[in-house]
Formats: sequence, structure tokens, C-alpha cells
Amino acid sequence: MWLQIYELKNARNTILLINFTFYNLDMDIKGKVHEVAPTQQVTESLKKRELIVEYIENPQYPEYLKFEAIQDRCNLLDNVRVGDDVEVFFNLRGRPWTDKTGKKSYFNSMQLWKINVLSGGASSATPEHASPVDINSAPDDDDLPF
Repeated sequence: MWLQIYELKNARNTILLINFTFYNLDMDIKGKVHEVAPTQQVTESLKKRELIVEYIENPQYPEYLKFEAIQDRCNLLDNVRVGDDVEVFFNLRGRPWTDKTGKKSYFNSMQLWKINVLSGGASSATPEHASPVDINSAPDDDDLPF
């Protein structure tokens, strides 16, 4: 963030002008993958893919956040599976839109630019617990003192 302060003086008043410039709105969040959508060809030159992440700040009220991967970043979601714990890095974007009647609305989007899989969920290849062992199949000739 860049902050500029201008001071304007005349005989009667002093006015401060403050200008904030945000260079980067990069953010990140950790959560569990709820859904990974297929890539959509929106127009001839635009493709996008959506990721829904369950974010639990308060377990009583989980949040479901939608992220967009645009163009070549769609491929970042190829190895992400439902149930994975992830860290999502994204830019917060906002834009106005005016409908045919002249009413102005504002939209926000979270554009994903990097994702780290922290641990696999249901599709994990490693078992969560060890396989059971048959203790009756132990040899009788062991040399344990008990």
C-alpha cells in the first residue's frame, strides 16, 4: 500500500488530501475443498474454473467461498480433490456493472493464482490407520521372557 498526503494552505484554511494506492490485493486462506468444477469456455478467448472451499472460522456457521481460476490457471486445479485441505492464494477483484435500466451494481470475485494441497482428504492414497494384525499367527518358538 502506498500513502500520499498533500497539504494545501491558503490564508484561512489548511486542507489535507490523502491518497491511498493499493498495489496488490493478494490474500490467502486455508480450508477444505468442497467442490472442483470442470473448466468452462466462457467466450472464445476466456476460460475459467471454479473452486468451492469450506472455510470454518466458527464451526457452527461454516462459510463456502467460491474462487475462480482464469485462463492457464485452470490447470492448477487438476490435482485438487474434494476433501483436500488447501491453502488458496488469490486476488480480490471488484467491478461495477450497469444494467439496461441504468441501475449500477457491484461485483466481487476472488481470482485464484496459487494453491497448495496441505493434506489429502477422502481421495488420499495413504491409509489413515495401520492394517489389523493377526496376533494368533505369532510363532510359538519366540524367545521373549514373558
